Amino acid sequence: MSKILKVGIIGVGGIARVHFPGWKDSPYAEVVALADPDPVALNRAAQEQGVPVRYERPADLIADPDLDIIDICTPNMYHMPLVVAALDSGKHVLCEKPLAPTPDEIRAMIEARDRSGKLLMTAQHFRFDGKTQALKAEIDNGALGTVYHARSWMLRRAAMPTRPGFLLRQHSGGGACIDIGVHILDLTLWMMGNPKPVTVTGVTGNKLVNQPGVFSIWGGRPPITPDVEEFAAAFVRFDTGATLILEVSWLLHHNTTGEDMQMWLYGERGGAHWPSNELLSTNYATQQLLNTQLQLTPTRMEPHALECMAFAEAVYHGQPSPVPAEQSLDVLSILDGLYRSAASGREIVLTM
Repeated sequence: MSKILKVGIIGVGGIARVHFPGWKDSPYAEVVALADPDPVALNRAAQEQGVPVRYERPADLIADPDLDIIDICTPNMYHMPLVVAALDSGKHVLCEKPLAPTPDEIRAMIEARDRSGKLLMTAQHFRFDGKTQALKAEIDNGALGTVYHARSWMLRRAAMPTRPGFLLRQHSGGGACIDIGVHILDLTLWMMGNPKPVTVTGVTGNKLVNQPGVFSIWGGRPPITPDVEEFAAAFVRFDTGATLILEVSWLLHHNTTGEDMQMWLYGERGGAHWPSNELLSTNYATQQLLNTQLQLTPTRMEPHALECMAFAEAVYHGQPSPVPAEQSLDVLSILDGLYRSAASGREIVLTM
């Protein structure tokens, strides 16, 4: 392929702001069209980014024959129909996380991808961070051996979103699980080598969101009462025999300012902590405890930008999707199982 790929973005009022730099710096792509039902947000973004073509109807952007890639940055509940329509129109698709709020919607996307022969990628930007890349390389080289247990959490203290797109199930499909749990869960499964989940036991809660005077450091008092969970935890078993403990929250009374995102991985040869990127092992012959700090080369750009650049490069060179939809299906199967377990009060056996 010799031409520069033409990109259209749907939804310009939120996360798209951190996608623009990646498309701008990519040698393989450029943004030429935007779509958003809010004309004020649409015109502002188009003027700021110098994008000539504007649509208030996403369907009109999807139908644009000049586009090669569509970047979907809308609230979660609108992902599936837009992704399927874009793939069926012959476009490659980058879609913000979560790929969809339910496993069945992701399966529909995979079917559309296979029909079209185009690439589909979930925008899991933490995979593109320099620390993450360095730790993944060590794990792939066998530093931990087989990972048999993991502990992961993404916990916020008085730091819940305040926009309706996050707080109402009709837009988001879920609360803290769907919003931030998808990040740390995707990262953990990737580090573990993407074993297949087989059972989930989970709980959800809203202990704090209705407290008098509740507030968020990211926007004051929520403008509406959320109908999604603020807290969730799960225990997951995999087909390899490995296990995972997951915790997520927007409001937890946790010793952090804003957000605490951590992952512990335990293998037969060693353990690891992210984001400190410390490797831990034991020399049983000498009875020594060994801690190794990985040396990092800082990345040139922010991870959201790097994910866009990676997708453009994959499309341009005919390479596989940097974040395959099948891996996102495993992530959402776990989160869906967590919700079903919380509702039923029992362990859920996953159907993959």
